[in-house]
Amino acid sequence: MRTKTSPTRLDRVFARLDREPQRPVHIGVPRMSRHRVVLLAGTLAVYVAIVWAVVIDSWLVRLDWQVMFFRPYQQWQNIHAFVDYYVVLGQRGPTAVMIAAWLGWRSWRQHTLRPLLALGASLLLLNITVGAAKYGMGRLGPHYATEIGASEMWLGGDIFPSGHTANAVVTWGILAYLASTPWARRWLSAVSAVTSLGVGMATVYLGTHWLSDVLLGWVAGLLILLALPWFEPLIARAEARILKLRDDRLARRRARAAGVPVMVPPHPTPAGEETPAREPVSAARSARPPVHLAPGPHTTRAERAPVTTAGGRRPHAPHPDRLTRGTGSPAHPVTGC
Repeated sequence: MRTKTSPTRLDRVFARLDREPQRPVHIGVPRMSRHRVVLLAGTLAVYVAIVWAVVIDSWLVRLDWQVMFFRPYQQWQNIHAFVDYYVVLGQRGPTAVMIAAWLGWRSWRQHTLRPLLALGASLLLLNITVGAAKYGMGRLGPHYATEIGASEMWLGGDIFPSGHTANAVVTWGILAYLASTPWARRWLSAVSAVTSLGVGMATVYLGTHWLSDVLLGWVAGLLILLALPWFEPLIARAEARILKLRDDRLARRRARAAGVPVMVPPHPTPAGEETPAREPVSAARSARPPVHLAPGPHTTRAERAPVTTAGGRRPHAPHPDRLTRGTGSPAHPVTGC
């Protein structure tokens, strides 16, 4: 009797790495629910409050200067090398490559382009919103401050909000946003929160950002993740269009390989215009005179006179110089020797 072996943990791991036979239907797309709208409005209010507190030189600006004079990179010099490497987790280039590689594998496994398109949409929103805020407010960093106790706003800087912090929130938070199960979403949310928190504190430790820059960077990244469901219909339309272009290209390639002529679809007629009627090809060809004939009246083959035996090209009358078959050649007189 043959016993059925139960799959080991390694077998289950390899089974999860294989490509699924078709696109899973249990993965839900986040919706812009009322709860999310309330969170988005509250986060936007915190964003405006932080900016206002920095503009009016409030207690937040004084805290920025106290942390800067404390110089954390001099207080804990033994962790300086680790922080230099850890802050890379907030740089846009390396993190985008790592996250895109993971989401690219998920796209291949689940037969969908939504993970990659969601990452692209979030990074595009990050560049637009955070970049506009940076150059719009123009705040100088701690190493370039000109007046003690001032907010250093509108002086040509580009550090408010912190780009490293906002990028860490978005790139690592998109993993939790695209999670397929509630358990994975909770764990990935915790991991992304700790990672982005550490990246923000690392920039404060190195003295490249004010503490208020980091606070605004966290809020700016969270705003993008909360507003991302509004762009899900656009992501779905882009995915459908890309997949249709891929299928059409594959169909044309298979048709060329099989030797089947590719049918070119007719150009669409603009709205309000009638499609011009096409005349039959035979009528158009018969109405067109032959090019090799001279102008003038011509007779058809049926109107021509029949060719008789006497008027044929090769008359049957014997030629005086020709001989009929079967007769010998006449003797020619021999003249002379």
